[in-house]
Amino acid sequence: MDPEVARDRLLDAAEELFYARGIQTVGMDDIRAASGVSLKRLYRLFPAKEQLVEAYLERRDTIWRARLAEHVEQHDDPVRRILAVFDWLELWFAEPGFRGCAWINSYGELGAVSAAVTRQARHHKEAFRTYLEELVAAAGLPAELAGQLLLLAEGAMVTAGIFGRTDPAAHARTAAAALLGARGRN
Repeated sequence: MDPEVARDRLLDAAEELFYARGIQTVGMDDIRAASGVSLKRLYRLFPAKEQLVEAYLERRDTIWRARLAEHVEQHDDPVRRILAVFDWLELWFAEPGFRGCAWINSYGELGAVSAAVTRQARHHKEAFRTYLEELVAAAGLPAELAGQLLLLAEGAMVTAGIFGRTDPAAHARTAAAALLGARGRN
């Protein structure tokens, strides 16, 4: 099996199992069985579980941010783009198997003991904040609004993950619209 194909299969299995069950409950043999990749090949590509976890979070970050941007960029109005973030969150929360934010979950499980997980969680959240900062700047709004929007989005993620509902995104969107309206831009 081609190393790239094996890597993709391992990451697909890791994504499915880590996200559904948590990182600590999934062993490397579970990854091997789900991927169809031999244990020898698995350890050649990922000598330690932490390396597999880090690669899973990196790949998920790239996909997550691309999906968000694709949805937001369907709108021309800069203010509407900000609100589209929350619309996309609602769509994400409604996906089958949604179990909250993978980075929040991973950090909650392993952040105290894994520098790699902490690094990935911080990178993802910083990239999300930067994206919000770019949207806020494009709308000509005060920079501090990005931090407020980040808190609304993150709170919606946690709440949706815990309660298994989509309405936290709509509540956060309403609060975001109020923030935008308070600045005379909604």
